[in-house]
Amino acid sequence: MLELLRAKGRFFLGFSLAALALRLFFVFRFPGVVDDSRLYANIAQNWLQHGIYGVTNSGMIMPTLSRLPGYPAFLAAIFSLFGMMNFRAVLLVQVGFDLITCFLIAGIARRLFSDRLSSDRAAQAAFLLAALCPFLANYAATALTETLEIFFTTLALDLALRGLGVGDPQREDRGMHRGMLWLCCGLSLGAGILLRPDGGILLAAIGGYVLWLFLRSLRSGQAQAHLSPHRILLAGVLLAVGATVPLVPWTLRNLHTLHRFEPLAPRYANDADEPAMTGFNRWVKTWMADYISVEEIYWNVPGDQIDVNRLPRRAFDFPAQRILTAALFADYNLDHDLSPELDKRFAALAAQRIQFAPLRYYLWLPAVRIADMWLRPRTELLPSDPRWWEFNDDRRWLVVSLAFGAINLLYLAMAVPGLALSRENFGIGLFVLFLTLRSLFLGTLENPEPRYTLECYPAVIVFASVSASRLFHGPA
Repeated sequence: MLELLRAKGRFFLGFSLAALALRLFFVFRFPGVVDDSRLYANIAQNWLQHGIYGVTNSGMIMPTLSRLPGYPAFLAAIFSLFGMMNFRAVLLVQVGFDLITCFLIAGIARRLFSDRLSSDRAAQAAFLLAALCPFLANYAATALTETLEIFFTTLALDLALRGLGVGDPQREDRGMHRGMLWLCCGLSLGAGILLRPDGGILLAAIGGYVLWLFLRSLRSGQAQAHLSPHRILLAGVLLAVGATVPLVPWTLRNLHTLHRFEPLAPRYANDADEPAMTGFNRWVKTWMADYISVEEIYWNVPGDQIDVNRLPRRAFDFPAQRILTAALFADYNLDHDLSPELDKRFAALAAQRIQFAPLRYYLWLPAVRIADMWLRPRTELLPSDPRWWEFNDDRRWLVVSLAFGAINLLYLAMAVPGLALSRENFGIGLFVLFLTLRSLFLGTLENPEPRYTLECYPAVIVFASVSASRLFHGPA
């Protein structure tokens, strides 16, 4: 990659400046400090000032396990250097991480496509697509985990490819070096998991791909030294060790402080003294299909008013069920709290709906949620109306919504043929497995938020770079 940077210095410098300008535009024009940002910052502040990993509640600091320590640790480091609650510094540092991610994506594209000419073109196309991607830039200007999670996802994928010897002309005689690569890959995965628990999906993808290579080597007697059974087995062990070690202090802290074995974070991000809304969440999954309902219903519980008229028609199987749902909403709206008894009533309603249409619950709605997360315009951080399809938003923001939707579709439309063209390349299976596992996992969530697919965008851009390089240069 360094050789390509020297050869195409003007190209990379020019688009690096363009990438920086785009991200700074979002930082200074649309900085994102949301409720989750303030929660993470509160944890970081208490950690720095009082030595307690906890949240402030009614003037008291209560130890918490609702959020993994990766992002609070990052915020604490920034706050200690640049001042408490200095979100501007946080966003600027995230911009730096995002720019590095662009170079990592270019490096992955160059490594995956072995032909010298096509790999250089793909690397340049990948860098351009990453540098000018408005979705990556938008989240770099938001105090949430996404930018760092995408960085560690991309780094782990790059290290995994290097560990497999993809694009390495000296792959036969670097066993010790490859062992270090696999350990670092595991550590990158561990860092990603400490940011978000769903970072474990990439661990499953890389681990599953390594296992497949191991079984294939046993069956076929793989001749290449770096893909011999014992080398692959060692890679798997180092990967697992690297991914597990960063979680040990967090797990021990939870055992010591909260007397609870929790190596990640609770499924619904609730603390030990907070009941999980399992019945309500199960009912939500019987009808939830798109992001707009997340904003209008899901995020309002508990604490805010919810309106039964905001529910789509698919939330009711027959008129009596609508009456029952309206009664549940009315009882909730009395004090805006979801009591255990009310949660049980939502659970009973969910059971009734699942029994009435099991395929809808287990197959059709998850598929629609996956499609919604992949295809929806990624304007959730901007002032755009989330009901963009009603075409009653301010004209400027309607144009933004349509433009973001078109850009997202363009990236995906270029990625599909790019994947088809590169399907024979060694290492492509790892990316396909990751995209598949993550998409299937996202279908199980009751809150389809478009940001959850952003961790897949490095793979999308790599595949899209194949189409882009051929579009502008033709087949190599």
